[in-house]
Amino acid sequence: MAAPRQGPIERRRADTLPAGVGRREFIALLGGSAVAWPLAVQAQPSKKVPTIGVLTMGTSTGRPLLAVDVFLQALRDLGWIEGKNVRVEMRVAPTVDRLPELAAELVRMNVDVIFASSSTFVEAARQATKTIPIVFSAHNDPVGVGHVASLAHPGGNITGLSQLQTELAAKQLEMLKEAVPQATRISVLWNPTTPSHPPALKSTAAAAEKLGIQLQMVPARTVDELEEALSTMTQAGAGAFLAIGSPLVYIERVRLAELSLKYRLPSMSQFRVSAEAGGLMSYGPDINDLYRRAAIYVDKILKGTKPADLPVDQAFKYELLINLKSAKALGLTLPPSLLARADEVIE
Repeated sequence: MAAPRQGPIERRRADTLPAGVGRREFIALLGGSAVAWPLAVQAQPSKKVPTIGVLTMGTSTGRPLLAVDVFLQALRDLGWIEGKNVRVEMRVAPTVDRLPELAAELVRMNVDVIFASSSTFVEAARQATKTIPIVFSAHNDPVGVGHVASLAHPGGNITGLSQLQTELAAKQLEMLKEAVPQATRISVLWNPTTPSHPPALKSTAAAAEKLGIQLQMVPARTVDELEEALSTMTQAGAGAFLAIGSPLVYIERVRLAELSLKYRLPSMSQFRVSAEAGGLMSYGPDINDLYRRAAIYVDKILKGTKPADLPVDQAFKYELLINLKSAKALGLTLPPSLLARADEVIE
């Protein structure tokens, strides 16, 4: 009886059989290896998904700073999709004293980059690591605090975007004095837990001297100290107050606006949301723009650029908001020249 004809694949396999291995044994061996191949492929190490650590503070409910959402959306716009090609580890501290602990936690996780928006968060991250890149979005004075060597050449593992308080304070005081011309004494609300505030106080004092204003520096570390701070301002005869930007001022903007009306103290802040919450005025950079641009820094670092090679950029979009409703509640009639310069008037 004639042997069955072999197909081309069987002939090719038979021609290349190892010595001592029959055709049936080889087919059995081939069948076994066909099962093993996918397992071998699965055993290959998958490409590491980068991790972004976000160090921030939030409200009593644990909600992070509003602008963090802007940062995360900007990352998505750049192609970094959480759960697909990037992980985001959010750490929200209820108080400043918890920041070092949460920063150390991110470092132990060996995240690829830490987003720490301002000097308060940068300092906690800096103490936790000298190697993991740290990106800030709204630092008041990165050189003065010592977080970078210079704006052009950061020189270490920290870089990002700055809003220079030195120039900002002078403009804020000038506008506040214009809004309340009868005020000869203006208080400055500052936070001892914010690293950028001591150098900011020096620049604010220099600006006040040029304007002929007496300054009263009033500290507040927590929300519980805010009312006592404004009461102190009133007792000292302050005609208005400047709230230097800090996480506390940003998070507790509604409470601060309520207290400013209660103690009849016109206020100036650098945060737009402060004026929207009921403060008299705000003048400062577009925070959302800074957070969007910070995402570009993170994108470049994840793609291999060293933070030391990314110069610190500065805010270039500044806006003045005036809450006319609050002005009326305080019994103020604001000069038309000031109202004309406002980017937005809230009525």
